[in-house]
Amino acid sequence: MDATLGLRTEIREFLRSRRARIGPEMAGLPAYGGKRRVEGLRREEVALLAGVSVEYYVRIERGGLAGTSAGVLDALATALQLDEAERDHLFHLARQSRAPGGRRHCKSPATVRPALQEVLDAITGAPALIRNGRLDVLAMNQPGRALYSPVLADPRRPANTARFVYLHPSEAETFFVDYDQAARNAAAMLRMEVGNNPHDEELIALVGELSSGSELFRQHWASRNVRLKGHGSKRVNHPVVGLLDLNFESMDLPTESGLQLNVYTATAGGAAADNLALLASWAHQEALSTEVYAPSR
Repeated sequence: MDATLGLRTEIREFLRSRRARIGPEMAGLPAYGGKRRVEGLRREEVALLAGVSVEYYVRIERGGLAGTSAGVLDALATALQLDEAERDHLFHLARQSRAPGGRRHCKSPATVRPALQEVLDAITGAPALIRNGRLDVLAMNQPGRALYSPVLADPRRPANTARFVYLHPSEAETFFVDYDQAARNAAAMLRMEVGNNPHDEELIALVGELSSGSELFRQHWASRNVRLKGHGSKRVNHPVVGLLDLNFESMDLPTESGLQLNVYTATAGGAAADNLALLASWAHQEALSTEVYAPSR
């Protein structure tokens, strides 16, 4: 797995995979007759579109991003028709290549400050959690623990959403209404994290664990797709309150590099809002029961 996650390997395979999906006609280039030996664009065609020499592009695709200017990276992103997440991934890989010795010794945080837990606890009307780039769930408020109760059923801590999706597929398929999309998103976000922290040993170990335990993860990982954390919708089938159509916002914490705050809400006046309120009430009652029956010291 170390070789797979090697920085030069990641650059090479990422660029090759993006090049392979674009036919010459998609790039406005003439498609001459006859069978092409390569899928998608040839290297010389990418070089032409990006305005660089063939030799220079070949060096880049072999993993040599160190020293590549922002202008060239932008030109490559345009030539390869990268979306926002893919463009960011390319720039992350370039920054890693410029780091001393091709390495940057950092990894996703594994804990949160107590004050951040207090912030979560102050959010009483919506499930909220803090997650790192490895998709470890590091802290939650009470509604968040209720919402993620199927994920938390795994006794390993911290809970990890990618591990839940790929290594507990029966439970995950029941919980996530669109399981396939949830699985693809998890792999794509981990791939994005590889661009940020390619030498995070815990990340490498997680990818190895998922690769060993899930054929589906191996397939999704091989696609080399990447995804930004941001906002969107999520449909879950909660074991207590049933179907929840939720909106989510994922926000980077500016004072805590590598951590994101996720907050889940429901449109006011709808069935999902009623079910979310029911979930909050259930979570409160569960918390009270735990306090009542907790053994005295």
